Amino acid sequence: MFIGAQVSLYPMVSDFVRVIFSGLEALAPYRDRLRIETDDISTLMVGAPEPLFDGLRDFFARAAIEPGETPETPAHVTMHVTLSRGCPGEPDDPSCRCDVLATAQDTPLAERQQQALETVRNAPQTGVEIDVQFSLYVMGQDRHMDEIYGCIDFLRDSGTFLKSKNFCTRLRGDAGAVFETLRQAFLRFGPAEGHVTIDMTASANSPSPR
Repeated sequence: MFIGAQVSLYPMVSDFVRVIFSGLEALAPYRDRLRIETDDISTLMVGAPEPLFDGLRDFFARAAIEPGETPETPAHVTMHVTLSRGCPGEPDDPSCRCDVLATAQDTPLAERQQQALETVRNAPQTGVEIDVQFSLYVMGQDRHMDEIYGCIDFLRDSGTFLKSKNFCTRLRGDAGAVFETLRQAFLRFGPAEGHVTIDMTASANSPSPR
């Protein structure tokens, strides 16, 4: 299977290069487990979901604690990510092996929901509060809405759910719990061998009123 993400970070500060490089430093522990390729638009990260989502979490959380225009105010940062697993147009990559997907093929929806909730409850805390909106897309399955509705039920009980919006769901909370919620949505819903994607935008330290 091929599992990867295209990632773009947008710091809302004049010294944006400093914030981006600080975020990239947080990826150092994952570089031996992920294929990371950066160009002038985005960074491609390919690998198993464990280091992939941990890397995304740490990349964004590190950027979110960088000072903004003044040392007293953290930088307002946003990040856009397109995640995909099982794309039929990509070759299999052995680094993308995932035990959850390997055992999930015949697991009932209710059991997958419970497994996802238990994992989110045990997520590590980072001390960085973030907001996320995302959409889950289950490709090429006649009963895809059953999986999407099952994911929505999980999200409502996850502890990170904020509200539903047109075409997407809002999450809020510690970066550890929010990114674990995203990982569980990505892995537990949709066919284990099928094509599933997530389109997400994360934000931290926005000056806009909540």
